[in-house]
Amino acid sequence: MIRIHREGILIITYTTLVLMAMVMLAAFLLPLYVFLPIGIFLLALFILTIRFFRVPRRSIAPVEDLILAPADGKVVVIEKVYEDEFLKKECIQVSIFMSIYNVHVNWFPMKGKVKAFKYHPGKYLVARHPKSSELNERTSILMESGSREILVRQIAGFVARRIVCYAGAGKEVSQDEELGFIKFGSRLDLFLPLDAKIMTELGQKTKGGITPIAHL
Repeated sequence: MIRIHREGILIITYTTLVLMAMVMLAAFLLPLYVFLPIGIFLLALFILTIRFFRVPRRSIAPVEDLILAPADGKVVVIEKVYEDEFLKKECIQVSIFMSIYNVHVNWFPMKGKVKAFKYHPGKYLVARHPKSSELNERTSILMESGSREILVRQIAGFVARRIVCYAGAGKEVSQDEELGFIKFGSRLDLFLPLDAKIMTELGQKTKGGITPIAHL
């Protein structure tokens, strides 16, 4: 039985009603040989929407000093950058790209405390674009555990138009808790200390809350 994320209930309900109306209208107005491919296309669209908002059944065990993947997807960036919003220093950036076929639930990558949170309206460049981390609609979540700080950034992509974030300043969180959801969205950036031991590589596929990204 597929579990549907709460962020998708209304969208799936509206999509179902619209698609049913379109199918009924097409069945009434069009000949069978025209209706069949349209019906198949609408069914595929419905299945894709359901898959997009599915919630995976997985057991997440919080681990101290370990950064776990905040999302399902593929590692597309591992590089040294200067983070100038919160950390104000050089960091290792690890970026995970989520395709439309991935689960789009986001999890907290580290057990600790949300120190600060900020939402930025912005553009909708393709998430693989190098400037999407700075120009697109995004949220930035500064987390701390003891004396260590990391920054997590949710980034909307070309199709995405809605970032949902459940983080709040001062909130104690764990890796088995949801950070948020990007509706039809596409990228998570992690900004880690330079001395973090990176445990992933470019092109690796990740599972949120499961795949180790780095050791602090």
